[in-house]
Amino acid sequence: MFHCGEHFFTTVYGMSEFYKWMVQPIPKDEVDIYLNMNNILLEKTELFLDIFISMHRIIKETYLGDFNYGETSITCSDEEIEGHFEWCWKKLVDNFHKENIDIQKEGEHKEYLKAFFNDSFYKQKSNVVRDSIENFFNSIFNLTTGFTKADLDIMNEIYKMMDRNVEFSHNFSEIKNQD
Repeated sequence: MFHCGEHFFTTVYGMSEFYKWMVQPIPKDEVDIYLNMNNILLEKTELFLDIFISMHRIIKETYLGDFNYGETSITCSDEEIEGHFEWCWKKLVDNFHKENIDIQKEGEHKEYLKAFFNDSFYKQKSNVVRDSIENFFNSIFNLTTGFTKADLDIMNEIYKMMDRNVEFSHNFSEIKNQD
């Protein structure tokens, strides 16, 4: 789907405009307008960031496979990886439920995280990539850093996906209006 849009964009506007869209930072006032137009709240981005980082830490701290320890190499099967992810997912959901934050047990958000961690952690051979996962999540949800239009679009899609699948007892719009 993105490739069709990319093709349309580059055909109509040219490759240089597409490149500019991908890498040119957007002024802070335009970012604020974008966030307001899309109902993106700082408090929710912090919550969603916490969910992603918590999942990463649970996976990283409990996974025992696919690492080389000198002469010893531990490899996990796809079924073992799937089982580990499911165990970590359940632990994440249970931990947040204790804080009155209910993450839907099934849905697009779980499938997104499963695919993300499968590619960037479980099947990833580079420890540099594995160790940069938190930085990646921080770069998506840190509203104080600069954004390109592409960054905002990615963040908006992930934000909306999480917003549809996470329920909480906090009324973030009331918190925002108190500021």
